[in-house]
Amino acid sequence: MLGGKRAEAGPSSNTSVGDENQASDPKPVEICTDDDDDGDDPQDCGSFGKFVPSPLVPLKDQIEKDKEDDSLRRWKEKLLGCVEGDLNGQMEPEVIFCSIGIISDDFGEISTPIPVDESKSGRVLFTLKEGSEYRLKLSFTVLHNIVSGLTYTNTVWKGGLQVDQSRGMLGTFAPQREPYVHTLDEETTPSGALARGMYTAKLKFEDDDRRCHMELKYSFEIKKGS
Repeated sequence: MLGGKRAEAGPSSNTSVGDENQASDPKPVEICTDDDDDGDDPQDCGSFGKFVPSPLVPLKDQIEKDKEDDSLRRWKEKLLGCVEGDLNGQMEPEVIFCSIGIISDDFGEISTPIPVDESKSGRVLFTLKEGSEYRLKLSFTVLHNIVSGLTYTNTVWKGGLQVDQSRGMLGTFAPQREPYVHTLDEETTPSGALARGMYTAKLKFEDDDRRCHMELKYSFEIKKGS
């Protein structure tokens, strides 16, 4: 959000293997720039250069394939547990966010269900003291297929001006009935008179195929420390 550490890249199931000449003749990596006011990425450039994910295959078809291979079948069962009966052949994964929370020594933990009540849209979700440490905590469920390279972008504005933008990788997740719980790296709020006041923010989640699984707008406040 504001200052502090950034989440490091997590594991991803989509990997690409270069040829033998790639190590001696590296190709330049295209860097995406972000000139929009709201911090969104350009639509023609992926978050990690020119990486192109492999085509999607319904997870149900992947499970049915190679069933005669006993070791592979056991590995798939271990990965997916008992979720096979819930699969309906849908190709694209679906990520449903259940809640967003914040953990701080100032007040413990506050959790807000998602989706946020429309009548309370834009409300102050939490208030922090200047110079305090905190972590964001997410709860979400994955349905239908494996979601690969789930990333987040959190953009913050104060008085209409963008003051911060953080990005991070959550990782790759298989469908399961129980929600995943993921806590982001610890961050520290800024200090000083100019840092105090109301902030607006937008939290956005995308995967390797640039599907947007959630875009949440919220507000928070930083107050003077005791």
